Amino acid sequence: MSPETPRLLARLARLRHPTRLGPLRRLRHRLRRILNPSDVVLIHDTSYVRTIPGVPMDPARGQNVLAFLRSERLIPARHVLPARPATMAQLLRVHRDTWLERLQVDPTALVDVLGFQPGAVEVEGIKEVQRRMTGGTVTALQQVAFLRRTAVHLGGGLHHATAERGAGFCVFNDVAVGIAQLRASGYSGRVMVIDCDLHDGEGTRVIFARDPTVHTFSVHNTTRDLSPAVEATVLELGAGVDDRAYLQVLRERLPSLLRRFRPALCVYLAGTDPAHDDAIGNWKITAAGMLERDLFVLEQVREVGARLAVVLGGGYGPQAWRYTARFLTQLLGGEPVEPPPSDEMTLLRFRHVAATLTHDELSRRLGEDDWGITEEDIFGAWGHARRNRFLDFYTQDGLELALERYGFMDRLRALGFREPTLRLDLDGEVGHTLRIYSGPDERELLVELRVQRDKHTVPGMELLAVEWLLLQNPRRGLGGGAPLPGQKHPGLGLSQEVVGLLLMACERLGLDGILYTPAHYHVAALSRRYLRYLHPSDEARFRAVERAGRGMKLAEVSWALNQGAVVDERTGHPVRMISEPMVLPLSDRLRHQVTSAAYEDEVERLERELHFSLRNAQPAS
Repeated sequence: MSPETPRLLARLARLRHPTRLGPLRRLRHRLRRILNPSDVVLIHDTSYVRTIPGVPMDPARGQNVLAFLRSERLIPARHVLPARPATMAQLLRVHRDTWLERLQVDPTALVDVLGFQPGAVEVEGIKEVQRRMTGGTVTALQQVAFLRRTAVHLGGGLHHATAERGAGFCVFNDVAVGIAQLRASGYSGRVMVIDCDLHDGEGTRVIFARDPTVHTFSVHNTTRDLSPAVEATVLELGAGVDDRAYLQVLRERLPSLLRRFRPALCVYLAGTDPAHDDAIGNWKITAAGMLERDLFVLEQVREVGARLAVVLGGGYGPQAWRYTARFLTQLLGGEPVEPPPSDEMTLLRFRHVAATLTHDELSRRLGEDDWGITEEDIFGAWGHARRNRFLDFYTQDGLELALERYGFMDRLRALGFREPTLRLDLDGEVGHTLRIYSGPDERELLVELRVQRDKHTVPGMELLAVEWLLLQNPRRGLGGGAPLPGQKHPGLGLSQEVVGLLLMACERLGLDGILYTPAHYHVAALSRRYLRYLHPSDEARFRAVERAGRGMKLAEVSWALNQGAVVDERTGHPVRMISEPMVLPLSDRLRHQVTSAAYEDEVERLERELHFSLRNAQPAS
């Protein structure tokens, strides 16, 4: 077991309450809101979870930021505004009707934008989300210009699209549409677009090339368009840029430009793709450098008395949201707060959603939607109907509502499964089974989860036993990589969400933790982010196999173990797969059992006695 595992388990345990604020920080935030009420509003929509195939954008990026700010008590619900889709009239203020018409009639219109031909479902989904993001930026700029607030749109920054076409994953140019709508509403103040995305904001620059009232400032790695513009600053820095070079350029160029141009309103594209760990970036900016950049821009904009709107811009990979979160905690609270790791954030996000499902809201939703279900149906009951409930608690209606509210079904829709359909099997001999299919015809199985409540494995404790878990995308091949043992299709990329949902169920049911017995070595290895073996002897054997396969790929070690190519040097016998129970503890008593010093000492003692060697094995054809 990695030395990081006990710390991760401890962090997960601390998330048993929806807030991480200590009493003093909570009091400081409350006093700050009373003495200096925030004029900051956030704009967001849950539909932003849609992904673009092949683009490593974290679909939960905006949701994570919002949930974190709410958990820190930094943004009240009334300051979070919805994003409404941009109207066709608003789009036409910037984009040519030929481009908008082509999007409606030509199924290949997005090939040049995305670099591949998406399916019909993906085409409609991408257009729908980017149109809503454009409307979100329109709302943000209106809040800034007419209500004199600071607005942060947790989306947008689609800066590659021009009037005539989309480009670089951008179908519409939301910032340009927002500025054009302000002009149509009578706003005449000068506007500066401060684009600190890693990539050139050439689309916005081209759109306003002849407009002396809009200055476009872009500092990026490679310039994509050299067309002249009457008010533009184009700073190409190349690859491998570090904190010193990046911040020096901003300090040398931005303040003097702001003083000369004197904008009334600034739109800041706070892209996080310059970060050193960005999935597709080629710069080396540290977390400290990113925060210093954001705070410097904020300071300079305020120095000249301009109002500020922020849009997210680019940022790729599961860590992108954390850079935005650091900046916004400073903007909202006056001091930066370090966000939790991304796997913890999944559970925080789910808790945030659960906290919004108040009794009043539930009553309102049920009354409006007339679903014919009661609060008891949603949250469960302990009466005679328990045998007809999933885990003796949840009805199918309650599960469907939960999966919708937590965004799980939207994630499946974002993958192209337009009608995810839930089915329950409560008559199995071993546990209850939940299945989600791609549609009502049940032809494509996406999720299969078999669970039961276990009171026997750990004396005196009740656990949520996961007997079987399958997450697969049947519409995608495995590509050029070798399959893992038992694998037919690639995964859905939703393992963190599933763990978060299971943890929420444990908390709801008052269980001590999750119990899981992996069928393959690679499953156990991937599960170690959350779980560890219940018994020290199994943990020791796992570590010994891990040590024997050091330097090899996970798939190679898993196949070797599967084919008997891992050998105990003392006996010469093959080592069997460690198909023994693993746990993710929630209660203190179970946590002590698998993280105590006595447990770790016993694991280390047993591991010293094990000596395994590994021969090469080939994946099965």
